[in-house]
Amino acid sequence: MHSQNPFLDEFAKFTQAAMGIAQTAGEEAKTAMRAQADRLAAEFDLIRRDDFEALKAEVAALREEVAALKAAKKAPAKKTASSGE
Repeated sequence: MHSQNPFLDEFAKFTQAAMGIAQTAGEEAKTAMRAQADRLAAEFDLIRRDDFEALKAEVAALREEVAALKAAKKAPAKKTASSGE
């Protein structure tokens, strides 16, 4: 958009450039914060949520398997007809 006043044209270009710089600076800050958060997560030996959920499901399945094995072990052995009684 061009106006008759060159000062307004230059001011519009300046504000457009300033907005571009501010947007770029915001993206850079976001990237830096994400990198810092990833570094802290690695330092504290944290895991991601999806990894935790997968491990939680695996542990639940293993608990069920252990309970089934314990139940099978506690069940008395059935005597068969070929045992001579």
